[in-house]
Amino acid sequence: MKFYPTLSIVFLLFYNLAFTQAKKGFPEEYTVLNIEPSKTDSRIKEANSSHLVAYNPNTKQGKLFFFMPGTGGIALKGPRKLFSTAINQGYHVINISYINQPAVAQICKGKILEENSNCTEEFRTKRIYGNNAFSLINDKPQDAIVNRLTKLLIYLTEHDKKGNWSIYLENGTPKWSKIVVSGQSQGGGMAAFIAKQHLVNRVIDFSGGWDYSAKPKTAKWYYSTSVTPLNRWYGTYHTTEPLANIIKESYDVMGIPENHIYAFDLPVPEGKKGHSNGVRNIGYTKEWIELLGKGN
Repeated sequence: MKFYPTLSIVFLLFYNLAFTQAKKGFPEEYTVLNIEPSKTDSRIKEANSSHLVAYNPNTKQGKLFFFMPGTGGIALKGPRKLFSTAINQGYHVINISYINQPAVAQICKGKILEENSNCTEEFRTKRIYGNNAFSLINDKPQDAIVNRLTKLLIYLTEHDKKGNWSIYLENGTPKWSKIVVSGQSQGGGMAAFIAKQHLVNRVIDFSGGWDYSAKPKTAKWYYSTSVTPLNRWYGTYHTTEPLANIIKESYDVMGIPENHIYAFDLPVPEGKKGHSNGVRNIGYTKEWIELLGKGN
């Protein structure tokens, strides 16, 4: 007689495997959640790979470290050592899943940029807020980064009571004063764009700026007045990046204090890129702690 495992046993084995994978790279005591965007908003169809959510339920709750991956980035494959450092500093962490392809630089170039010097600003507005008529990307309003974050926080408030996620909401929208916005590459640029328009707790831009209004002119939105005070701004880049000088220039234009700009220069492992090394290399743990500050 052949033995066939019951559905409950199969489910248990699958659940344990999924749970183990979710915890990978994090200490056992952390709460780690993988949540598909469509579970938080049924209208979301695109970029439905899971958000990554993590925190330590045994420490005093602090601010939210909200991270946006770069072009092609997958939230579940985000830099967990950086996130663990943030959690050790007292933060709750969200690595958001959003539409991150195509990138700004893939759309706002050539003739398009010549005809519309505000292309990068309109692109980022559409991807972050979904409230303008920019037609060169197919993002729907529900796909917007802020909507995804809002719906995730509402979902977590309802389904993860121990996380006390409601403190990051105010009148049904993100409470930016309790949120550190951050990201790498395209995500870093999104963090900067948000911090220009909202009073966030802190902004950490990892290699995230080279928008143009017309080459080689830096995009006009970088010059706009920041709602977030400049002493809350931080930026990093790796000295081996092909666009290192352009990124540094964007930080200077935005007025980030010189002592808040980190030029990373540790050797990059063979086959890897300096562009992403700043969020992956644990050799920067000391710098990460300085960038993050105290979370609680």
